[in-house]
Amino acid sequence: MNFDDVRIPYGAYWSTPFSRWQASFAHLHSMRFAAYTAAKVLKDKNIPLDQIDHAVLGMTVPQEKSFWGAPWIMSLIGRGEVSGPTIAQACATSARCVAEAAHELSLGDAQATLVVTCDRTSNGPVVVHPNPRAPSGAPTVENWVLDNFREDPNARVAMVETAENCARDWQISTEEQNAVVARRYAQYQDALADDRAFQRRYMPLPFEVPDAQFRKVAGRIEGDEGIHPTTEEGLAKLKPVVAGGTVTFGGQTHPADGNAGMIVTRADRVAAFTAEPKIEIRIRGIGQARERKAYMPAAPVKAARAALKAAGLAIADIDTIKSHNPFAVNDIVFARETGVDVMKMNNYGCSLVYGHPQGPTGLRIIIELIEELVLRGGGRGLFHGCAAGDTAMAVVLEVNDKRAA
Repeated sequence: MNFDDVRIPYGAYWSTPFSRWQASFAHLHSMRFAAYTAAKVLKDKNIPLDQIDHAVLGMTVPQEKSFWGAPWIMSLIGRGEVSGPTIAQACATSARCVAEAAHELSLGDAQATLVVTCDRTSNGPVVVHPNPRAPSGAPTVENWVLDNFREDPNARVAMVETAENCARDWQISTEEQNAVVARRYAQYQDALADDRAFQRRYMPLPFEVPDAQFRKVAGRIEGDEGIHPTTEEGLAKLKPVVAGGTVTFGGQTHPADGNAGMIVTRADRVAAFTAEPKIEIRIRGIGQARERKAYMPAAPVKAARAALKAAGLAIADIDTIKSHNPFAVNDIVFARETGVDVMKMNNYGCSLVYGHPQGPTGLRIIIELIEELVLRGGGRGLFHGCAAGDTAMAVVLEVNDKRAA
């Protein structure tokens, strides 16, 4: 689809820090937390709530009353007249939410969309599924987060085993993974430089953590929470998670909690929302793909190619690349298949380092992609990331900064 009439207003987006599960955000209902954050940021940024006429909510871990989805979250924010879909597509949820917003706007069915993404992997729900035909009618019990980490019901493997399959076929050693992890940690340090100057471009810091009733501030955190200092020497001491494998705990991300939001509008509505009218942000292409069974980390290669084709571009036309990389293997496979330098991807950090709350992960990365392009004076960027079910999505963006003209 052509997205020529769709824009992302500069600065009309945000992300909380990501907090490792069972830490500072573990007590917060993820939808209410996302609404609390959105309402505060919209007010602080002077974004006109009354001009938003469409919403998209993305989340993957159910919360109490999450059945009520996007309409409820818009009521919590203070725009009860607005509705829209609730989307759950595992780790591709954010990209799918942006795609949904862009489609609605392109069709003329909306003028300004608020995309809200949230998840809490901490204290995930334990679901009791009725099973009247079981012995004594005993129900099936599912731990929503942990059980789905442990097994893909189609491939019958844990997610880490999909990384091992790719590591075997592409002959990726633990040492190569460790080198990439150490590089990603160093890139993340650039985002922390000058009192977190890069992150302050889109993240309210220090971040005030509300109490469970969202009535008062319960504490403050300086930024992402639960990140361990990383060196190649330290990584070399870790053993593979799977016996005989290559992927260690250092070579994969950690579950986390958090939320992120973004305004997406029609081109003629940007002025009401943008923080800088001379910065234009366009969606050039969106792609999705599915890989063969149990090869999840390879799926972004196909999704990126689909997004590039939709944009009419080649990988050589892309100035900066960001990925949702639950495993270091993801980036290595992508670099091998596309010819890009694996060490030049993911400037300023990525989910491998700062964690993975699932629903909002991709949106934070897309926001960081935009800010990196703005810092370099404009250009084209590619976001890609894998998702459960051996799937992936990718988004190509273009930033045109007219301030220097």
